[in-house]
Amino acid sequence: MSTTPLPGIGVKYDLTTRERQHLSVIAHRDGARTVNIYRSDDPDACAQSLRLNVAESAALIDALMPAHHSSNLLHTTDLGLVAERIELSAASHWNGRMLGETRMRTDTGASIVAVLRRAEAIPSPTPDFRLAGGDTLIVIGTREGIETAAEILGRE
Repeated sequence: MSTTPLPGIGVKYDLTTRERQHLSVIAHRDGARTVNIYRSDDPDACAQSLRLNVAESAALIDALMPAHHSSNLLHTTDLGLVAERIELSAASHWNGRMLGETRMRTDTGASIVAVLRRAEAIPSPTPDFRLAGGDTLIVIGTREGIETAAEILGRE
């Protein structure tokens, strides 16, 4: 891949695929993108040009390189584990109680590995962590363990 600065416009990225197909992406200064695909019989002739706004560009970037498919992440489904988000309601029995009181790992085998509270993430909460209505709990375990955890946490 090669890059070419386009003063006043942005940057042009040129790529030739393994099948010898030439394409370019122009990253505009406003966040938009233009994807150009060139004719194989004339590499200077553009066969198709597609202009993407910022939101469309972000969606395409996610489709091409989704964060949830990062090679650094554990693909737990292959191991029989799943991760779920479980929201704690304001009327929950656990609202205001400590995490350890749920006996989550002991009774279900599932672990609460993080808590999302408003705009904050609390990784690896300790047993003395106080739960609050509106918290979103990130729970990892077997499918059965997660389902049991959801039942326990849904108790009012």
